[in-house]
Amino acid sequence: MEIGIIASLIKKVDQTNLSADLFYLAKNPLPCRTLNFTLPGHTKCTLHEADDFIEKKLTAWGYEVGKEAVPVQVFRPDNAETHGFRKPKSSEPWYDAYNLYAKKVGKNHPDELIIVIAHKDSQSWLNCAPGAHDNAVGTVGTLEIARLLSDYASHRSIWFIFCNEEHWPWTSVTVAQNLAKSDFEVIAALNIDSIGGRSIQDQASGRMVNVTRFSSPEGERFAELMTRLNERYHIGLIQKKYYCAEANDDDGSFIKAGMPASVLNIGSFPYAEPNYHSEKDVPENVDLQNVKLATQLSLAAVMHLDIHGNDAMTDKS
Repeated sequence: MEIGIIASLIKKVDQTNLSADLFYLAKNPLPCRTLNFTLPGHTKCTLHEADDFIEKKLTAWGYEVGKEAVPVQVFRPDNAETHGFRKPKSSEPWYDAYNLYAKKVGKNHPDELIIVIAHKDSQSWLNCAPGAHDNAVGTVGTLEIARLLSDYASHRSIWFIFCNEEHWPWTSVTVAQNLAKSDFEVIAALNIDSIGGRSIQDQASGRMVNVTRFSSPEGERFAELMTRLNERYHIGLIQKKYYCAEANDDDGSFIKAGMPASVLNIGSFPYAEPNYHSEKDVPENVDLQNVKLATQLSLAAVMHLDIHGNDAMTDKS
């Protein structure tokens, strides 16, 4: 029964939806998502306009969206030729960036929590960088999972969180630290970032790839679950796992706050997308089929975690 439920829902991941949302957030009408750029004639910066778009989508699916303001600064250009950047100085301007939350309350175990998180901002140190891979793809993948689970009666609570990582400090730190002080038991956290980004060789051969990066024994079990689910549901990815000694990115925020079953789903690692952190990181250069498959695998993982809870990552689940 479980296999049938998950299989039927992952088939509903819609590549047309993914494409439309990606082009909206990284092409037209929003060429980027950052706090230090406002389109001519507009009153809001492009990141806040992206927030409005995400909130409208989630609200239409029946979610009540929470917004949490976090003071941040923008990274600054350091080397124009290599697209290098530096952390901002304390004297440079501060802005409010928002974490957006869409929450499902579990019917059986509401205090057990599954996190799906993606950073929605694009590079603040480039002149309106589109950031299609980094991380409009993760944003639209998370939105698609939220859409498909909107009518799903979950056993456990599921939070969809849209944070900010291309500004400083990362706003996922606030999420993780608040959860560490709460009564929730975080079963797992899945960070969806730069899915579909891969090497020129993989692109030329048409290989559909995904890597689950982990930094803890609990994370490794999560990564191994990803491999099993890819095979069980015949998703068709070349699925790999990768150990990173230093907990990093938004999944690292949760690990450092005491939630070790936190991983990153990414297209390749070490990351090999040739347009990464450049003006060429546009939707036209994204393989949407690869993004669709990675979104299907992420959705299967969330549902499997919801059904099995703390037993989800055992070989028998």
